[in-house]
Amino acid sequence: MKKKKTASILKKFLLFNLTVFSVLGIFTIIYLEAIQPTLVQERSTSHRVIINNTKENLERLNVEYTKEGIRDFLLSTRFLFQSLDRVQFYELSGNLIGDTDILDLDQSVFVRSNFIFEETLGENSILPEIEERLEEEQNNEIKDIILNKYNDEIMILTDDEKNNFFVSTLSKIKFQDNDIGYIVVSEQANDITIAVKERKAFIIRTMIAVAIVILIFSLFLNKYILKPIGLLVKFSDAIKKKSNHNLDINKVFIRDDEIGKLTQSIDEMTKELQQRTNRAETFSNDLAHEIRNPLASLKGASELLDKTTEKNENEKLLKIINHDVERIERLITDYSQMLKDEASLSREKMSKINLVEIINSVVEDFNQDLANQNKEIAIIVSNEIANKDKNFILGISNRLEQIVANLLDNSISFSNNNQKIEINIKEISDNLLMTIKDEGPGFSESSTEKVFKRFYSNRPKSFGKHSGLGLNIVKNIVQLHKGTITASNRLDIKGAQVEVSLPKFS
Repeated sequence: MKKKKTASILKKFLLFNLTVFSVLGIFTIIYLEAIQPTLVQERSTSHRVIINNTKENLERLNVEYTKEGIRDFLLSTRFLFQSLDRVQFYELSGNLIGDTDILDLDQSVFVRSNFIFEETLGENSILPEIEERLEEEQNNEIKDIILNKYNDEIMILTDDEKNNFFVSTLSKIKFQDNDIGYIVVSEQANDITIAVKERKAFIIRTMIAVAIVILIFSLFLNKYILKPIGLLVKFSDAIKKKSNHNLDINKVFIRDDEIGKLTQSIDEMTKELQQRTNRAETFSNDLAHEIRNPLASLKGASELLDKTTEKNENEKLLKIINHDVERIERLITDYSQMLKDEASLSREKMSKINLVEIINSVVEDFNQDLANQNKEIAIIVSNEIANKDKNFILGISNRLEQIVANLLDNSISFSNNNQKIEINIKEISDNLLMTIKDEGPGFSESSTEKVFKRFYSNRPKSFGKHSGLGLNIVKNIVQLHKGTITASNRLDIKGAQVEVSLPKFS
């Protein structure tokens, strides 16, 4: 089955934002479409108050619903309509019988009138002429609505005329439960269109700003986060596939942020895994080489054993076979333990440890073992650190015990009865220095660094008891604790000394 190709984080991020933008866009369109009707409905609500007041006044004053009656009503109650552009009264047939445009009111309010006039009451009044002209200009659309579309419910009408927006409210007028006509309240509502435009412009500007921010963030995300992560993925794939193609991750290394630290951590982890792999491979080769020698000796001794009849020769051959078996057993045991130590060291956590207490505990166990074996070898501990609070290091307790135990075991193997082993602890700068001295033959090697190599041993007398891994294990544990270890011959007397320096706890 073909593996499905996964999208990159950047594509997922952009797709997510596109989806969010689409949803927001839909809700924005719905919102913008609802703004104007809502504002028109609010304006019509105020019209209804005027309409209800007008109806009450018509009924209270018992106004005759004719041209003359409505004209007198408008002239006597003009204060009711000063906040509006226009109020019109229609008959049931849809003919106009009254209009506030005929009133001599503030012309700044009634801006929809197409001409300016002066009214003179009396015989020379021009109102009839004005009424005729208004009737000629009346909106036939309202008449059509009254005759064909009105269904006894208040209607809201809108109109755009000469870049002006008007809101009108149409309602039926009843007198003593009888329908007598209609009233239309109209008002210029340019503020509604302005409010809608402002909100649309604000939303558009906001969305553009958000889109720009997301674009900038996407570019930043891609350049400074996703590309370095992609480079790390290629780097890890190259390591997994053992590719010879070298990737340049030096630019990522120099970054002092989380990505840089992650890169360094991955690089260090990769190098550590490579080192472990190389060590395991080398260990296996060395083990095979080390086992081959005792196996050859064991084979030769067993062949000679079948051909030899002398008792002394048989005992020598059996002793050689016994030593070879012990040697192989010791090699396998120490090698297995070393692999376990390698794995456990990576899992164990370090804590604050009192080094002097660790040393005293191990020495006490060794003194007891020496007494049980009737060996007269003295182990003396001297602590030159006066302040007990400075005896601490950051380490793993059982591993520090293993260091001391392996070094003591090594010194005891070279020591004879009535000899002593000295352990000295002192403070040097930011480190604690532990020195173990014995009175044995010392190191015969010109370079004492050889003693820390795997499977190295210069103890032919105790051939089967030591695998040559002890000092190498000690060195690995010391390095794990960020310390150093050195070996040398003593200058004052014959013997060897090993110095272990470990960082103090701070």
